[in-house]
Amino acid sequence: MPPAQIAVGGIAVHDLGGTGATALYAHATGFHAHCWSPVAARLPGLHNIGYDARGHGDTPIGTDWPAPGALDWRVYGDDAALVARSLAGDGAVLGVGHSMGGAALLMAALAEPDAFCGLVLYEPIVIDADDVAALGASGGNDLAKGARRRRSTFASLADAIAAYQSKPPLNAFIPEAMEAYVRHGFAAGDDGQEHLKCTPEHEARSYEAAPQHETWRHLGEITIPVWLLCGRPEAGRPSERTASVAAEIPGARYIELDHLGHFGPMQGPDDVAALVGEAAMAFHDRQGDPFRP
Repeated sequence: MPPAQIAVGGIAVHDLGGTGATALYAHATGFHAHCWSPVAARLPGLHNIGYDARGHGDTPIGTDWPAPGALDWRVYGDDAALVARSLAGDGAVLGVGHSMGGAALLMAALAEPDAFCGLVLYEPIVIDADDVAALGASGGNDLAKGARRRRSTFASLADAIAAYQSKPPLNAFIPEAMEAYVRHGFAAGDDGQEHLKCTPEHEARSYEAAPQHETWRHLGEITIPVWLLCGRPEAGRPSERTASVAAEIPGARYIELDHLGHFGPMQGPDDVAALVGEAAMAFHDRQGDPFRP
């Protein structure tokens, strides 16, 4: 596969290196496939493939959402299933997801279980009915409000890196992850400035749509192995819900990395890659599993 290509459905798919069985990476809201590059670089024994969700990275937003002008995370799940299915010809793939990407892979595994040998998910965004009601009562989505205020244009990539390194939350990224995020997350405009590929408005609307998918109700139907990774549990953060998600999935393994935050894959790629590699071996050992690390 070339470094980047447009797959079926207009999804930008990127080869992140390595040889062996396929690991498919799904990114968080506002990110892109190359944010997984530091983890993938530590797993040369896997063929690491990432894709850009709609409106992120090099994938256009598209016009076939269920309602005009509205986002629906089920489309993110459908696209994840499409990419996984296209890669599964040589054996079931290992799905590796972060935040929104974790939710997308859970939806994909429900739709296409035979495409996956298992999933490793870092703080997937799957919200139960009680939490949805609480979010509605809170009077707004703070992440969406923050996204709409986000600066989307810089004079240079170096300026963007300097700005992100100077304050939370992105200053948690190691330099390698920051370089990947900025270099592949911006595009040069006709005005000579560097512009975020994922617009603040698209990011905000993605956050607002997060409570609307109904994946929580179907977690008990997951039939493949799932490892749930979590940073330090904090009230009001995705980490607060990860253990509950794990409890709903039959046989799921819950692993807490209390020295990391929500951006764990970009903050501690050594730790996350080690667990992805361990999961790859564990899933391989399942009797009759076509996965080959």
